[in-house]
Amino acid sequence: MTRKRATDFDQGLLDLFDHYVHGLINRREFLDGARSFAVGGVSASMLLESLSPQYTERQQVRSDDLQVKGEYIEYSSPRGAGTMRGYLVRPADSNGNLPGVVVVHENRGLNPHIEDVARRTAVAGFLAFAPDALTPLGGYPGNDDDGRTLQGQRDRGEMEEDFVAAGGFVKSHEECSGSVGVVGFCYGGGICNMMAVRIPDLGASVPFYGGQPAAEDVPRINAPLLIHYAGLDQRINAGWPAYEAALKENDKVYTMHMYEGANHGFHNDTTPRYDQAAATLAWQRTVGFFDQTLR
Repeated sequence: MTRKRATDFDQGLLDLFDHYVHGLINRREFLDGARSFAVGGVSASMLLESLSPQYTERQQVRSDDLQVKGEYIEYSSPRGAGTMRGYLVRPADSNGNLPGVVVVHENRGLNPHIEDVARRTAVAGFLAFAPDALTPLGGYPGNDDDGRTLQGQRDRGEMEEDFVAAGGFVKSHEECSGSVGVVGFCYGGGICNMMAVRIPDLGASVPFYGGQPAAEDVPRINAPLLIHYAGLDQRINAGWPAYEAALKENDKVYTMHMYEGANHGFHNDTTPRYDQAAATLAWQRTVGFFDQTLR
């Protein structure tokens, strides 16, 4: 079956779905709102299914791809949850001494899409590490709805410590050159900004449509930033003017790209919000930025 695209849906429905996946409304409220967009024998439940991820059908680099070697490992987060778990991937032909990249998931744990992104990062020549914030609760549960519920149960500050610890883990890994960057999506984009504030020697930060740090925290940022926003993402974009003003005021190194006509989540190729042109360009820019800043 041909996968629908964002243009196949009313923008009002896409915005409603965005509110749902970010916990601003619950499932029943989404379905109630979606009924006004359900026409021609299509139910609200069918619309939700059409908008939801299809992980098994959309993998650019599969787990058995001979270009990469991946494994699940544990790492220590003494100021966070204690023992954490993540997915470590390196190029199959690596002899070590690689720049490291922490890959941060959205608001639902380490799902198959983010594991795929970690493998793509390894294919590009980096030691990629994707932590799972749901480790203390048993890990990603196998579906995003339950994942969102579980992630909402974790303490936000503790989760932040877990990702800061992940940065330290990668930096000290025997196969890492000591140069480390971070890329993240949605919730993970906000974590990218947080890590730029918290980690003085972070080599680079690439937030995709992520929440911005407080203006008073911006002076602490040392890492160069490559910031990706979706033109139709009013919720996240509302915080950009204040963030940009603080970056300029403090003479920070940053580049921002706005992908006009794209929705929040445009890089995720498992949902209809995926925008192939925007995602391809953003990823090319991301890899190029890491090549420039981390090697």
